[in-house]
Amino acid sequence: MKKLNLLLSLMVVLLFVSQVNAQNTTPKATATTSFGQSLGLYVFPAKNQDKKTQDADEAYCYKWAQQQTGFDPINPTKVAAKKASTAPNGSMVVGAAGGSAAGAAIGAIAGDAGKGAAIGAVVGGLRGIKARAQRNHVEQQQNNQAAAGQEKAMLDSFKKAFSACMEAKGYTIK
Repeated sequence: MKKLNLLLSLMVVLLFVSQVNAQNTTPKATATTSFGQSLGLYVFPAKNQDKKTQDADEAYCYKWAQQQTGFDPINPTKVAAKKASTAPNGSMVVGAAGGSAAGAAIGAIAGDAGKGAAIGAVVGGLRGIKARAQRNHVEQQQNNQAAAGQEKAMLDSFKKAFSACMEAKGYTIK
């Protein structure tokens, strides 16, 4: 049992150390993709910089843009969409009241206003619930779109900072 506890403790320490090391390293571009390419940017060495210099400059500018914007495109911050309101808003009651009145009128014509009012109240209540669900769905879609817009704005800000740094180092960015 002591060996198991020691082994588990050792694994936890190793996991912690690897997480700390992973957080303290600058992300590396792959051999075929540069930081600029991973952002959808074309980087041209206008002052005839060699590949090694360009890679170093891109890594520096990536880190600088990250510091300026607080955003890392490799590990992007997820913006949580606000949840649609689920608080009761009286739509079922309003629907039931309207349905009851309409049902009573129809029931009076058919000969039983009470049954008509009861049926109308149920139908009206269901319509109110359905209308509320539809409004909540639309509200949630709008909230999701707003969150996606915020994420795009953070990426755009990062690209601007990265581009500004690279241009200052003598590159043309498109």
